[in-house]
Amino acid sequence: MPLQRAVYRLVGMDGYPHPVLDTPYESIDAAIGAAKRWTSTHLNNCADCDSSVGIEVMTSNGTWRTISYS
Repeated sequence: MPLQRAVYRLVGMDGYPHPVLDTPYESIDAAIGAAKRWTSTHLNNCADCDSSVGIEVMTSNGTWRTISYS
């Protein structure tokens, strides 16, 4: 069986796909970079906004598994 590339996505603290950053990423670094860029430009003036996100990876059977929250 050939090794497949991992696909990652960002989720909110509620575990649902992030309302703005819900797109497939080809690496953890790409997902983290997108989250950092978005939070640095959109949340600077929002004291009540939650900037925490989770990272999920797609498993071989097509489900998502949470690997970290930050």
